[in-house]
Amino acid sequence: MTKKVAIIASKGTLDNAYPPFLLASTAAALGFEVKIFFTFYGLTLLTKDPDLKISPLGNPAMPMPVPIPSIVQIIPGLEWFATWMMKRKLKQKGVASWQELRDICVESEVELIACQMTVDLFDYNSEDFIDGISPGGAATFLEFASEADITLYI
Repeated sequence: MTKKVAIIASKGTLDNAYPPFLLASTAAALGFEVKIFFTFYGLTLLTKDPDLKISPLGNPAMPMPVPIPSIVQIIPGLEWFATWMMKRKLKQKGVASWQELRDICVESEVELIACQMTVDLFDYNSEDFIDGISPGGAATFLEFASEADITLYI
């Protein structure tokens, strides 16, 4: 019997793009049946060419070259710098891009489900998304998740 992994992706920032795709691609490589339900801002991860950013504001675990007080983190341009710094670090360490991990998921037949309510809420249409996306509602995903061996919320 095939083990199942259900993942809910609800955030669309650069640092939150990695966990669902990394876990899903790994699970698929291990032979699990995997479905990711993308809802609210996580739906951004299924669009064709999103410009994902990372913010140090409200992210105290983010390593910065020097400690930066919270009040300073609202300065314009700091989000750009944090995004640039993270992308540079990922490249230096040879980490696959989140888009590459997403492509691996598609190739590995991980089912990428776009929350229909969120699609409607934010006025997306099918042309906004990469190929291979399944539209679906929460009830359909929850049916799968109720049978999953592992369920993760990211």
